This record gives sequence, C-alpha cells and structure tokens, in this order.
Amino acid sequence: MLTIEALQAQGVNTEEGLARCLNNEGFYLNLVGKALEDDNFDQLAPAVNSGDLKKGFEIAHSLKGVLGNLALTPLYEAVAEITELLRAETQTDYAPYLEKIEQAHASFLQLRDAE
Repeated sequence: MLTIEALQAQGVNTEEGLARCLNNEGFYLNLVGKALEDDNFDQLAPAVNSGDLKKGFEIAHSLKGVLGNLALTPLYEAVAEITELLRAETQTDYAPYLEKIEQAHASFLQLRDAE
C-alpha cells in the first residue's frame, strides 16, 4: 500500500514531493500511483533494445520529469542515468541500466500492491 511512511522507507523524498502537491497527501499518493502505471515503463526497453536511441531518450526523459517532480528518488536516479546516455546517443550495453530501472519500478509496484 502506498503510504508516506512506506515511500520514505524506499528512499523517496516525500517532503519534496508533497510540497509540489501543496502538502495534499491524498493527491500526492494518487499521482505516485498513476506515475507507476505510466506506459513509458513498458516502452523504454523495446525502444532501446531495437536501437532507437532517440525514441528511448524521449521516453526516458518523460519518465525522468514525472519521477523527479514526485521525488521518487530511487526510480528517478535510475532513469536519470540512462536518460543522459541516451541523450548523447552513447553506444553501450543498456541492459544493466534497463535492469536497474525494472528492479526499482518493480519494488514500487510491490509496495503499491501490498496490503
């Protein structure tokens, strides 16, 4: 279940995220839930793995903005790392970066789905 305390335990800067939502906890938690369902999470790996680094950058950059605004720090940092590599169209093995994002995303989804 998404709670402020559970997010803090995951390393989220909830104070910063809440401030951007006028300290409305319900609104903030609703936005976090919606961010975790962003279709861009499903589109990032296929774009990068197909070699479309420009599309991968656009997807990662979009995620980075949403995650940064909500201060979802662990997930934001993973996405920010790949975003800069994609921006520069760096030719590298993106698998470790994608795995890091997938693991962070999965841990937040588990938190959301826990009762």
